[in-house]
Amino acid sequence: MFLDKLKNQLNQNQSLFIGEETAFRSAILIPLVQVDEEWHILFEVRSFTMRRQPGDISFPGGRIDPTDATPLAAALRETHEELGVEPNKVNIVGNLNPYVASPSFVVYPFVATVDYKEIIHSYNKQEVEEVFTIPVKWLLDYQPYMHLVTVELKPSSDFPFDKIVNGTKYQWGTRSVEEWFYDYDKYTIWGLTARILKHFIEVINYSR
Repeated sequence: MFLDKLKNQLNQNQSLFIGEETAFRSAILIPLVQVDEEWHILFEVRSFTMRRQPGDISFPGGRIDPTDATPLAAALRETHEELGVEPNKVNIVGNLNPYVASPSFVVYPFVATVDYKEIIHSYNKQEVEEVFTIPVKWLLDYQPYMHLVTVELKPSSDFPFDKIVNGTKYQWGTRSVEEWFYDYDKYTIWGLTARILKHFIEVINYSR
């Protein structure tokens, strides 16, 4: 009886990873637009007056609110707030695998087509400094470059060292994080945006 009940529970829909329910959950949209009859990806430059990451290049998106029915609903809401595009004018093509940046942070990316004319005159200038596009063909041919960032674990001042073997002499490990870079015209795309962009371009390349 116990094993049968356990089997049923394990076969039910589960979280993507342990801790997903309490993680900071974000959703983004990768907007595909047509410029001169060629497909481009649209990017935002965050306003220089923003408190967090001013001037960084990103996709439209943000935190999933409790009122958002799904991650997609959050991506559409954020796109409307940032770019001024009504959700019913966004044509969802599909979604990418969620990006688990850490056990406490996950991003759900969606791919959609949007009318460029809906954006260039309607984006929210309080949040978005400017928008620009890069041809998909250019991205398919471009080789991004990578630099490593070393991340070192540092326990808090109240960490219970007396509970672990070797106490304060415990050897905390370090890990290296890949940071990818795309240089296009005057813009440099890096960080989370570059990681998701790289995965998206790889998906397209696999299907060529």
